Amino acid sequence: MYYSKYTRKRSSRRAISEMNVVPYIDVMLVLLVIFMIATPLLTPGVKVQLPQAEAQSLEDHSNKPLIISVDEQGRYYLNANVNPEQALNAHDLVVKVAARLQIEKSQGQKSVVMVKGDTHASYGQVVGAMVLLQRAGVAQVGLITQNPPDQGAA
Repeated sequence: MYYSKYTRKRSSRRAISEMNVVPYIDVMLVLLVIFMIATPLLTPGVKVQLPQAEAQSLEDHSNKPLIISVDEQGRYYLNANVNPEQALNAHDLVVKVAARLQIEKSQGQKSVVMVKGDTHASYGQVVGAMVLLQRAGVAQVGLITQNPPDQGAA
């Protein structure tokens, strides 16, 4: 290329057109820490001591199952309730479960209903919950148990 004294030489310094992603990485790490701390606090539920039994796990369903918990005193709790830690009477349980079933049916989803009974709850209290579910229109009910700890191989 021929350069005369009247033509300018091209500058060797070019503008940097790359984006600086370091601030975005910092923000993502902060969000990750916040979500890691907050996630265990978001899982509501009633503390019940599950009976231990060896059973096969059910296949994974896309929608969240409806879980009715029966505590030691025979009180009923519903995980889909506005306040899952608030005990429900029998009538409210039937109404809320029936409403949830209607909503899922209208959306074309299959309802999965589980009963989680405390080890110290009487058999009659757990069966009572299952009768209430039958009144609400539930066709199939599963029972939630906890796998027993391994006793060690002999």
